[in-house]
Amino acid sequence: MTRIHYSKTADNSTKSCKARGSDLRVHFKNTHETAQAIKHMPLKRAKRFLQNVKDKKEIVVFRKFGHCVGRKAQ
Repeated sequence: MTRIHYSKTADNSTKSCKARGSDLRVHFKNTHETAQAIKHMPLKRAKRFLQNVKDKKEIVVFRKFGHCVGRKAQ
């Protein structure tokens, strides 16, 4: 019997990590869009971006689930 892997193994495991949460009180759509926004950012930029979002200086653009989300002038 073969095992099915649902996640990709990293090329360089010393420079990567995996994270998983269960029973978190967050919205899937918000979490998905935030993860996509910081996906290819360097770590310092991602931290600064998330802090700016908390301080309401930058916004997370909803690309996939944006059809019923309120608008914000940029």
